[in-house]
This record gives sequence, C-alpha cells and structure tokens, in this order.
Amino acid sequence: MLQFKIIPVTQFQQNATLIWCDQTMEGALIDPGGESEKLLAEAASEGVTLTKLLLTHAHVDHAGGTQDIADKLHLPIEGPHKEDQFWIDIFPQQIQQFGFPQARVFKTNRWLEQGDTVTVGQETLDVYFCPGHTPGHVIFFSKAAKLAQVGDVLFRGSIGRTDFPKGCQTTLVNSIKTNLWPLGDDVRFIPGHGPMGTFGEERRSNPYVGEGVR
Repeated sequence: MLQFKIIPVTQFQQNATLIWCDQTMEGALIDPGGESEKLLAEAASEGVTLTKLLLTHAHVDHAGGTQDIADKLHLPIEGPHKEDQFWIDIFPQQIQQFGFPQARVFKTNRWLEQGDTVTVGQETLDVYFCPGHTPGHVIFFSKAAKLAQVGDVLFRGSIGRTDFPKGCQTTLVNSIKTNLWPLGDDVRFIPGHGPMGTFGEERRSNPYVGEGVR
C-alpha cells in the first residue's frame, strides 16, 4: 500500500509530500518546494530510498528545492505538464519576488500528460492534467489508496488562485469537475497548503465548485 507523510516547508507552509511503497521502501517527494535538508531527513527517518521527484506545477513554493535535491541524490524530475515551461522561464523572477534565495531553476526530465502514469516502487500513480491555477498543472492519483495529491488545484473550502499570469478560474473549475469529481467521493486529497479533505465533502459544500454552484 502507498504510504505518505505531509511535510510543510517554507514560509508559505507548502505541503511537500513524501510518498513511498511499503513493499520496496522506494519513494518520491512531490513538490519539494524548499528546506531540502528537512525533506531528506524526513525520508531517512522513515527508511525511504528516494528514486524520483514529482512536480504538480512550477510555482517556486512548490518547486524551489527540486534541483538541489535532484543534484544531491542524482534523481530524475517528473512533471509538470509542458505548458508550465512559462513559469520555469521566469523562475529567477519568482525567486526574487517571493523571497526564495535558496531556490534554484530546475529542468524536468519528463513532461507529464493526461493519462500518463508514474511509478513509485510497486505503486502506480495516474496523472491528470488540471490547468487553471497554472497552465501546466497536473495532479497525482493512487487508485489503490484512494489518495490524490492535487497541488494548488483544490483546497478545503476553496480552490487555487487564478489571478497569476495565465491563470483562469473557468478552466480551473472545469478541471476539478471533469477530472477530480469522477474519481470518487471517498477519495482523500492532499492540497498544496492546509489540511486534507475528501472530494465528496468539497463536491457537496465547496463555495466555488460545490453542488448548486453555477
């Protein structure tokens, strides 16, 4: 079974997520936004051997520590979707604007598309393309664990910001309704910030994408 541990990092308290296969103890970090030593220490404390880094999108608070860890452990970087090259191109500006002096520009080894899968040990995660917060945002879903890491697509009681360049609320709402809700009400999700929730509760009550919202 897929195991996970949420590790908030940086001044933005971004939910970096350590996931691993409990059969092989091989794992990955999703959105290692910063505090690289803390993330590596958490992996070591769980006895996890990291084999890759996964990115939902290319905002600096989610991706700032990626290249540092990739270089230290010689790990491949998978994700996000190629449309987030826009945000990678302006990574230096992001670093300066949001105050991430330790962040480094990263280069992905594999762009991800709707319908792709990524493997972590013996576990498989399905990839869904969910633009709106950024143009190249993806989410990762474990069907076996009924668990999704959704980055900044969805939060408990809210959705991702769309006032950044190339954001679009209509696109984001469509991503949630067409890609997330069909996965099932009992799916737990890890958002990019804040507490976990379930798709069912958000579908019923979220003021942006809940039932009855037009």
